[in-house]
Amino acid sequence: MIRLGIFVSGSGTNCENIIRHFQHSDWVRTDLVVSNRADAFAFTRAKRLGVQTLIVNREEFYNPEKLLTLLHGIDFIVLAGFLWMIPDFLIKAFPNRIINIHPALLPKFGGKGMYGHFVHEAVKASGETESGITVHYVNEVCDGGEILFQARTPLSPDDTPEDIASKIHLLEQEHFPRVIEEAFKRDKELMSRSE
Repeated sequence: MIRLGIFVSGSGTNCENIIRHFQHSDWVRTDLVVSNRADAFAFTRAKRLGVQTLIVNREEFYNPEKLLTLLHGIDFIVLAGFLWMIPDFLIKAFPNRIINIHPALLPKFGGKGMYGHFVHEAVKASGETESGITVHYVNEVCDGGEILFQARTPLSPDDTPEDIASKIHLLEQEHFPRVIEEAFKRDKELMSRSE
């Protein structure tokens, strides 16, 4: 059984979608939802679906001994709208086992400060004719890990940043859980553990 941990900071629509995707799986189980915010609505979603939740403060999150103890037994981490930078020690502990979703077509509109509405505002300001999502492994470079999947959506000159956000959200809901599952299947060590 692959034990999945999901890191969130906000509403948790992607988090809920992932939990539901694997809810009846006989080889993947969402074991833990972690947030840096006690008021994250993702906690409500996770609890409704019977998934354990954990609040971490900044000191705990950047303390290797503390965080790795809290994550004991987790095989894979998915970032679903988690806004803190992932510390190097966690990346080393989970090599190619941390996946993030970015609300633009990397390498465009990535890097420090490029998250949520800031991305959509930048896309709008640049006059792009398309945007999309990028699912990628997390490495030591912000938004710089190996790209696993991208999906695109056309933009019109009339689209507001809110319109762009809505189009991106539809792509996230459609593709993110499936891409995560495909990443698991490519990881032979994880697959052998789940058999």
